[in-house]
Amino acid sequence: MSKDKSQRIALVTGSNRGIGLETAQQLGRRGFHVVIAARDGVSGNQAVAAIVAEGGNAAFLALDVSSSESIRMAAVEFATIADRLNVLVNNAGIYPDGGQNILTIPRGRMVDTFQTNTFAPLEVTQAFLPYLRRAESARVINVSSGYGQLDDLSPGVPSYCLSKLALNGLTIMLAKALEDDRIAVNSMCPGWVRTDMGGPNATRSLEEGADTVVWLADEAPHSLTGKFFRSREEISW
Repeated sequence: MSKDKSQRIALVTGSNRGIGLETAQQLGRRGFHVVIAARDGVSGNQAVAAIVAEGGNAAFLALDVSSSESIRMAAVEFATIADRLNVLVNNAGIYPDGGQNILTIPRGRMVDTFQTNTFAPLEVTQAFLPYLRRAESARVINVSSGYGQLDDLSPGVPSYCLSKLALNGLTIMLAKALEDDRIAVNSMCPGWVRTDMGGPNATRSLEEGADTVVWLADEAPHSLTGKFFRSREEISW
């Protein structure tokens, strides 16, 4: 367990690769004790080793966000790492709409996408809420997308767009529900980033994609809550 009561603890879901990994590494350099939460223990522990090699503090937590039982078990196991949680980054997500559009996508595909992109962030937040409440001025950051904006919904990316639209609605409701707990809740869009999901032609680097998450976790005024950001600027829902 982290014995330094002054050190901030950050848990990032899906942080064994891509934007999640870059976020975890940047937070590690800023002095956070980073919890790498992922399904894959091999790549997860490799991420931990990389942060430690840079002089940071990190731990691996097995977590499959699509499983309620895994979320419950991870919340119990987290108690062996820390007694509080300053920052929760709901980063894990899927983009499974290839070859489908709003006129053809099957119900099962929609359900699978919502399970990971929308229902999981809610359930993870609920499960880790006791730890968030123990931290001073805790923060929850939901990694969303411009595809979740009302003006940018695409019929060619149906389940992803709608799951991120619902995630943004979840952000608004959580921000209101947790106001008395002084827990800030925000959504952010990383932009089009060169990851496995974004592809090699994307316009933003991993560092640029993670920048707003890290800013919201570390530098942004805690009074900012219930909002949507890209490039550290508020954007419309």
